[in-house]
Amino acid sequence: MLIERIYDEDLAQASYLIGCQAKGEAIVVDGRRDIAVYQDLAAKNGMKIVAVTETHIHADYLSGTRELAAATGAKIYVSGEGGPDWQYEFDGERLYDGDTITLGNISIKAVHTPGHTPEHLSFLVTDGAFSDKPGYLLSGDFVFSGDLGRPDLLDEAAGGVDTRFEGAKQLFASLRDKFLTLPDYVQVHPAHGAGSACGKALGAIPSSTVGYERLYAWWGPYLAANDEQGFINELLDGQPDAHAYFARMKRENREGPAVMGERTPLPELSTEIVAAGLAEDTLTFIDTRSNGEVHQGTVVRSLNVPAGKSVASYGAWVVNPETDKNPLVLLANGQDQAQDMWDHLVRVGIDNVAGYLTSIEGLPTFTPKLIQPEELEGFESAMVLDVRNKTEHKAGHVPGSYQLSGGRLMWHLDELPAGGTIVSYCQSGVRNSVAASALRRAGYDVVELDGSYAAWNAWQNSVPAV
Repeated sequence: MLIERIYDEDLAQASYLIGCQAKGEAIVVDGRRDIAVYQDLAAKNGMKIVAVTETHIHADYLSGTRELAAATGAKIYVSGEGGPDWQYEFDGERLYDGDTITLGNISIKAVHTPGHTPEHLSFLVTDGAFSDKPGYLLSGDFVFSGDLGRPDLLDEAAGGVDTRFEGAKQLFASLRDKFLTLPDYVQVHPAHGAGSACGKALGAIPSSTVGYERLYAWWGPYLAANDEQGFINELLDGQPDAHAYFARMKRENREGPAVMGERTPLPELSTEIVAAGLAEDTLTFIDTRSNGEVHQGTVVRSLNVPAGKSVASYGAWVVNPETDKNPLVLLANGQDQAQDMWDHLVRVGIDNVAGYLTSIEGLPTFTPKLIQPEELEGFESAMVLDVRNKTEHKAGHVPGSYQLSGGRLMWHLDELPAGGTIVSYCQSGVRNSVAASALRRAGYDVVELDGSYAAWNAWQNSVPAV
């Protein structure tokens, strides 16, 4: 048996390819939409992808299940659990608790593990060539290394009202009745790692075991004492802000993400074409440089989405494809980088990219306004805005600042003042540059706190006490 973990550092998301070497068949679990990585991996191992499935209706990224099926002819399997309100709306064989997918000597058994979502499945994998007992659990967003999938996302991102409490109860029951009945040696392979907003304390270790989690995870003592209420209280306390784009992911993943098909390479555009499109507001420019470079000068009304490992995350903060219809133009050092950034963007459903430029020379530019920490106290502003998470704000913040995380900002503009200057900050300046660029494009007068909270805090600590 082959089991390969494909990890996306951008969204802290893991998908898996499981294959039977004897039969040359493979299944992909929780795949993403840029599917070449799975096709290449299958081809490298002489396998054909014959099945695709997912653990649940995802909130943080757009599923590649339909994309893979269209490209390979693989059969789709999705959960049929969760009741009428949580049914997939696209074609695929429905899986229920105890159902099994077979690939040669490998059996993959669906286990209904509600809590994170009502329809959630985990998959018990048995390598029949080695044993008749399961050795692996693909736990999806049920059990992570050292943590659990949060049960409040339906409230935070899908319009639910107090579903978190029932979800937490279901999670407790899933642990007690499903997870902890498994042998300690069963390996646990979750769908997320450290940095994901799907939990509050995910470990960076890629896998665990049932026995290790039983002994050392924070929830172990609550299960051992059968303390359901204590478990619920601890689970729901301190969950991070849920990004607003999660609601779109939930909806599109339930309905069935659009199938892109084979994408042609992005073209390099001429400066004249881009300048004309910007003047007519028929193109949106994405400045992919660091916040330090952007502060030296950037394209008027551009969005700052720094190149690197967080293109999908930051892109989804500032581009809503349901309302932002302009094609995007990416600043890139060449086609390879542009293509890589586009791969990241399609993972969150941002598909409409016209091409790329390698320089901002010849485009209309401006220099973002900055304010130094020592200037802040006497500066007249309508709001000092903290775009960090609420847990960061709680741990320490600029006095009088208003917290609204960058991932929720553009969906909650009604919380901002109608006029005046907004001074914004994050921890170091990266997230703030992303958020500030979106606010400027929306017409707000924004001044960024140079160095953000870290610089302000350092300045405060350097001021002699009176």
